[in-house]
Amino acid sequence: MAHFEEGSTRKHHYLGDLQRPSGGGYDSAVMHLQSLLLSGDAEIVRVLRPTLEKLSINMEVCRVARSANDVLCSEKFDAVIVDCDDVREGIDVLRGLRNTPSNRTSVAFALLNGSTTTQQAFDLGANFVLQKPISPLNASRCFSAAIGLMARERRRYFRHPVNMGVIAMFGDTQVKARATNLSEGGMAVLFEGNPPRTGGLKLSFTLPGTMNAVEAKAELAWLDEVGRGGIRFFELPQTSRQYLDRWLDQHMEAVDR
Repeated sequence: MAHFEEGSTRKHHYLGDLQRPSGGGYDSAVMHLQSLLLSGDAEIVRVLRPTLEKLSINMEVCRVARSANDVLCSEKFDAVIVDCDDVREGIDVLRGLRNTPSNRTSVAFALLNGSTTTQQAFDLGANFVLQKPISPLNASRCFSAAIGLMARERRRYFRHPVNMGVIAMFGDTQVKARATNLSEGGMAVLFEGNPPRTGGLKLSFTLPGTMNAVEAKAELAWLDEVGRGGIRFFELPQTSRQYLDRWLDQHMEAVDR
């Protein structure tokens, strides 16, 4: 957790609706991260939008808590920035963020203005805290420090569709399968035949479009009656991890172009 603190001038703005970004001069070769700002404070928007643009982070703005909750239930964001003290029920949005299916692992930023303490914000799930008023320099330092964490979280939940052959070894029993999507943490597969439901599981596959072979120790997370299953990785050799991380990074960048 990180704490970036500035002064304590209080501002109150209670506006309506959702404002989407109007685009910007992003480098299309750079992965675009997505953020949601809950704030009705025009000065916060003025400071944060160019700061985030420089880091290739798109920003949507909600001005009221109800709008933010609706969006968080339907869209995934890499970062959620909550004006805790100057938006009615803003603190409740931060409190409930870790219970939203799509955004429970998003990197959370709390903007404070004298009512909520730094420790309270961290206890509610904030990863970073900024005190108002926020200067461009302090905002840049905070989000630059956070961007690595945001990128790692995106890679963790990113799932790329594939049509890839997989060899699954359940102990001494070999079962062929086809992976239908692949992520940092596992894959969805369709097995040929009926695989065992118990015993150790080892996987081997070649990443599509490469000659890079990946091996993994894994476990069967779920399996239905027609052979569709979910596999969770729990151990990859260092070389396999590097291959997989690089492959996922390349495909995330391609999706963002």
